[in-house]
Amino acid sequence: MDENQRRRKILALLQETYQGAKTALRYKNTFELLIATMLAAQSTDKQVNVITASLFRKYPDPASFARLTPEELEQEIKGVGLYKNKSRHIIAACRQILEKHHAQVPSTREELEALPGVGRKTANVVLSIGFGQPALAVDTHVFRVANRLKLAEAKDPLETERQLCAWIPQELWSEAHHWLIYHGRRVCRARQPLCHQCSLSAYCPSCRAD
Repeated sequence: MDENQRRRKILALLQETYQGAKTALRYKNTFELLIATMLAAQSTDKQVNVITASLFRKYPDPASFARLTPEELEQEIKGVGLYKNKSRHIIAACRQILEKHHAQVPSTREELEALPGVGRKTANVVLSIGFGQPALAVDTHVFRVANRLKLAEAKDPLETERQLCAWIPQELWSEAHHWLIYHGRRVCRARQPLCHQCSLSAYCPSCRAD
């Protein structure tokens, strides 16, 4: 089995195992997806969902967030990591959405990444999940799993994304993102990966099952 065959086999097994996987973040529209994704950095989706359950009822749109002071929003989101920075960024991003985008979340990478607090990963999530555009977001799980499996051999998320997108079919980018996340959470954990339970162990150069 050559390297291309090995990678395709891994992708097929991930698809078989995690077919239908989707984001665990709860949202009703693209704006809520953007805010939830911004909150999710350095936090778990579970933590974010607890906070946004009440947050989005109180503040359903960019205008309602834009009226807040950073201190007011901090009290609403202090259960997530880096909440002080996120508070400032979310308010500034909402004001920019109002001023430059007619209260609508922009649908291009350039405009999304121009929003305060929105980096490439968050932009990719919104483009992919919110707008159905081809994009592959690389978070800590995707970065770890892809490099352990040698689906990419990179030192940073951007290069990991570039290498993955070079061989994964574009129509599978969004789904592959979710497959890798699920595998990272359930099996290929950062500490003590469950190699003995892994369906990919026969194809994984980093397997510790022996």
